[in-house]
Amino acid sequence: MAKAPVLTPQSEDFPRWYQDLINKAELADNGPVRGTMVIRPYGYGLWERMQQEMDARIKDAGAQNAYFPLFIPQSYLTREAEHVEGFAPELAVVTHGGGKELEEPVVVRPTSETIINDYFSKWIQSYRDLPLLINQWANVVRWEMRPRVFLRTTEFLWQEGHTAHATYEDARDYAAYIHKEVYADFMVNVLGIDVVLGRKTPRERFAGAINTLTLEGMMGDGKALQMGTSHELGTNFSKAFNTTYLSKDGRQELAWQTSWGSSTRMVGGLIMSHGDDNGLRVPPRLAAVQVVVMAIKGDEAVAKVREIGDRLKAAGLRVQVDDRTDTPFGRRAVDWELKGVPVRIEIGPRDLEAGTAMLARRIPGGKEPVRLDALAELLPVILEEDQAQLLRESRERRESRTTEVRTIDEASEAAVAGGWARIPWSTLGQEGEARLAEQAVSVRCLVAEDGSVPQADDAPGTVAIVARAY
Repeated sequence: MAKAPVLTPQSEDFPRWYQDLINKAELADNGPVRGTMVIRPYGYGLWERMQQEMDARIKDAGAQNAYFPLFIPQSYLTREAEHVEGFAPELAVVTHGGGKELEEPVVVRPTSETIINDYFSKWIQSYRDLPLLINQWANVVRWEMRPRVFLRTTEFLWQEGHTAHATYEDARDYAAYIHKEVYADFMVNVLGIDVVLGRKTPRERFAGAINTLTLEGMMGDGKALQMGTSHELGTNFSKAFNTTYLSKDGRQELAWQTSWGSSTRMVGGLIMSHGDDNGLRVPPRLAAVQVVVMAIKGDEAVAKVREIGDRLKAAGLRVQVDDRTDTPFGRRAVDWELKGVPVRIEIGPRDLEAGTAMLARRIPGGKEPVRLDALAELLPVILEEDQAQLLRESRERRESRTTEVRTIDEASEAAVAGGWARIPWSTLGQEGEARLAEQAVSVRCLVAEDGSVPQADDAPGTVAIVARAY
């Protein structure tokens, strides 16, 4: 009788596979309140590495970290009409505290444009105070009707950047810089996901923005996932909160603003982009554990794996030693495979006699014996090869499952079949976009024919990327 698979096969039920993997790899669990999640240590380790990589890039872009309150007066959200209308269905509102009714209800932070603008209006007096570049790492709450761990949860973790500039051009260029040099650089070169950079349609634009830039990744089942966004806010919030500055000419001017964010949704994107029927596959540049050194059995093997672990750590690798010889080796190997650790170094008594170890590669698969004294030099090369393979697979999947179409019906068919469609925006238009929405198909972004980001919705040659999405 065939042994039952550890995970539901992707081809059989992709959503079930996703949930199985989250559970079996010990990434997260459902929280006690519907739509919330508990992120377990291994899953949080992935998020911590994402934070570290992103935070470095954000600081290189000139932004500084700060923190703003979780609770926002409800009246703040009503100041920008489009913003409150866009978020109204998702708001969690507190009406009682300290055993009595509050004089004014407070909203649990869904995003922080309003409260940050209240302080920007106090902090910005002159053109000398600009640009003001702020980022915060925080949690936000958006009441989710159809929750899915990491992808759509009522509470999630993220970073949100908020900036104020003297001119439209400066704000526009900064939003584009974050989009490309911070988000795309991280997602492509660290996550190994070949995202498409584009512009959101007016229908999909962030509430209160004049332009939204997005990064869309194709998941293993052909659906799209919005991995991050960068918004030009124009002067909409400056007008609402009187965020002005004294110009060099001595005039009071409205500040031009941006906001941008990425969240724990990226963990879900990582799982669905790179995972296979054996579990997660973590890109080596991201992995909190790049190499696990495993003792198969025997006291001598335990001593050796500890020695090798220290040697590889000294070489700059992120290493964990698994010397739990009281737990069956096969069970431990399957566990590390589920967790997607890029490389396993397996050492037993016979290996010690031969001066070798068995090297198992999670990403391309396969095992081969290697000399113990060659590991420190060999592993960095292998890890870079495997990083490149994940990005290559991500790109090949997107290219092979994207269809050039000429009609709305063809676009819908391609999306429903589990792929993306490219259709001229001049052919689709807002009416066609509304028709697709009735079939749970959306325009993920607008791109130029050469793959760049168009400067306007109606720029000549603009193409719409159409797909079903998470």
